[in-house]
Amino acid sequence: MKRIISIIILIVILVASGFLLKKNHDTINQQKLSSGISSVVSVDVTEVKEMTSTHNLHLTGTLSPITELNIAAQAQGQITSLNVELGQFKQKGSILATIDNRLKQLSLQSAKVSITKLKRDMDRYENLYKGGSVTEQQLDDARNAYENAKIQLEQAQKQLADATIIAPFSGIITQKQVEKGAYINIGNPIATMVDISKLKIKLNVSESNVYQIKKNDPAIITSDIYPEKSFKGRISFISEKGDDTHNYQVEIEMPNNTKYPLKAGTFVNATVTIPGKQMSLYIPREALQGSSQDARVYVDENGKAVLKKITVGTGTDLNLEVLSGLKKGDKVVTTGQINLENGKEIRVVETK
Repeated sequence: MKRIISIIILIVILVASGFLLKKNHDTINQQKLSSGISSVVSVDVTEVKEMTSTHNLHLTGTLSPITELNIAAQAQGQITSLNVELGQFKQKGSILATIDNRLKQLSLQSAKVSITKLKRDMDRYENLYKGGSVTEQQLDDARNAYENAKIQLEQAQKQLADATIIAPFSGIITQKQVEKGAYINIGNPIATMVDISKLKIKLNVSESNVYQIKKNDPAIITSDIYPEKSFKGRISFISEKGDDTHNYQVEIEMPNNTKYPLKAGTFVNATVTIPGKQMSLYIPREALQGSSQDARVYVDENGKAVLKKITVGTGTDLNLEVLSGLKKGDKVVTTGQINLENGKEIRVVETK
């Protein structure tokens, strides 16, 4: 009896094992079938578009005042008054300093007396010449003396005016070189003024880029001082001569903003948009596989992802120019490439 029971138990175990093996076999087949369905990869595609080729030229530099000048004395002598302090704003024509001018005033008075006398002498000689009492030479001498007196008067007036130093433009005092009572000579600086109502940026632009820009091209200026603010400028100067490294000096001029004022010496970024002259093919940057030197993209061809080698040119932050390998209207894959291989079936979720 025990032997019969053992045989029955063994038969039950064998039947149960066979049932489990069949169930596992069916499960594996179902997984294989499901795997076959999931091999289709969902992707987004974008059509290759033809656009005018443009790109941005990004430059960096520092701000300089539109005008900066050392104000120098045009006369020598002792400074009798000085109206200059650091940080002061001076209007054009305002008096900055005066130099001792007593001798110059006396020289001017003497020149005025002399010219008055010589004018009377010339008038008298002209009347005498008409009456034949003096020679033509005597009349010419009187006229020459009067003309020389006019020159001396102008010189005296100029020397007296030079004793007063005035602001040649409206600006701010940034340096003060002398004090009241000091003795100065012609050419000695008394102060430095800057005009920052406008600012300019001096830049070095490479030879390959300088031929693509022109005077008065617009520029967008940004600074870390005001990270959310941008300023408008324009190219005001392009040098006709490059340096030994084939860089060319370029200047961008911009008005200073009263609400967001900038100071000379501030580091800024300048962006100049260079428009293209012809239409080019473009794709989104996210479609690119590999590097720009070994550029490839997946293209949707009848529901399959076909990997194609392309040649790319310049680009923007968003798009890349395609020089060869694609044509207008081709649909390049922009998302889902990580799951793709050449010839893989795809399902397009979105076309842009």
